[in-house]
Amino acid sequence: MSEDFYEVLGVSRDASEDEIKQAYRQKAREYHPDVSDHDDAEEKFKKAKKAKEVLTDDEKRRMYDQMGHERFEQAEKRGATGGGAGGAGGFGGGNPFGGGGAGGFGDMNDIFEQFFGGGGQRQRNGPRQGQDLRTRMEISLEQAFEGATKQFTLTRPEACPDCDGEGHPPSADSRTCPDCDGQGQQTRVQQTPLGRMQQTQTCRRCGGDGTIYSESCSTCGGQGVVNTEATLRVDIPAGIRTGQTLRMGREGAPGENGGPNGDLLIEVDVQEHPEFERDGDDLHYTLPISFPQAVFGDTVEIETLDGTVEVDIEKGTQSGETVRIRGEGMPRLQRRGRGALYVHLQVVTPEDLNDEQREALAQFAEAGGEEVDVGQGFFEKIKSSF
Repeated sequence: MSEDFYEVLGVSRDASEDEIKQAYRQKAREYHPDVSDHDDAEEKFKKAKKAKEVLTDDEKRRMYDQMGHERFEQAEKRGATGGGAGGAGGFGGGNPFGGGGAGGFGDMNDIFEQFFGGGGQRQRNGPRQGQDLRTRMEISLEQAFEGATKQFTLTRPEACPDCDGEGHPPSADSRTCPDCDGQGQQTRVQQTPLGRMQQTQTCRRCGGDGTIYSESCSTCGGQGVVNTEATLRVDIPAGIRTGQTLRMGREGAPGENGGPNGDLLIEVDVQEHPEFERDGDDLHYTLPISFPQAVFGDTVEIETLDGTVEVDIEKGTQSGETVRIRGEGMPRLQRRGRGALYVHLQVVTPEDLNDEQREALAQFAEAGGEEVDVGQGFFEKIKSSF
């Protein structure tokens, strides 16, 4: 059994596109034939490249998730043998998700018909899962740190309440579609240099139902769906990062013919914080300290996202030095522990001093063998030393 594309790249099934691309770059650096000394480097590189191509294409990924790895691979093999002129039932050009050639499939419904209808025949009125929907959500760094339950509103397609998703009033008269004679599909035979080619497509007039109705639903215009504003609540896990995606099952577009709804994918954007800068699971904080604190050392308390933390300032600290505090950073998503907090010490040079402070600094300079003018030049020299 061939290896699942998610396993090839080492990502979860709800990984974002950025995570997939990053994982591919890591695999490429490790297995590219020009730089790798692994015996099977070329094969692994090809697998990683193929996995990235499929999982970064929304339509291909949706089909891959619905079909599963084995059926998807079978689809591609059929497409390869049916490419070019488009053999009977083949995917034009060897691409299972593009527009077909003379004998290729024209849309996604045809792919479902080919693989779920059995032997290339259409499964009439078979249930089909609805499309996945995508949206974005901004959260604060505090919410990313603690985890939260957030309420949000979005507009999404839902089954029309007036016709229950049927596309026509219950009182509408029905009759057999004259274009397909109630079969829900039409077959076109074409003579080519390779022989007679047969292509089966969904009937456009009845949409594959085999039945047409005397009137359409006035609310949805016969589509069976309407755009509705929905208010939902989503659980945000602690440690989530910008670009990662939350999946809400069955909150996407409605399915067809009794099929389940698709999923709702929420891409998260963690806002910048006025005091803390995030780098993966680590946090960075700039702490201003005075000249005496830098000289004599001190212990300072700072407010973090999780309470108060003490920072020890060593004697003789230089401006720009960093104190690392383990376990005070962001929670690690789906793992134990937390990152580190890096406190960057910045010595602040005083600008407005009283006479007593000026005299004390002048004595300090003279004790060090410096002859200074206790004026603007002296303080400029103090500033330049940091």
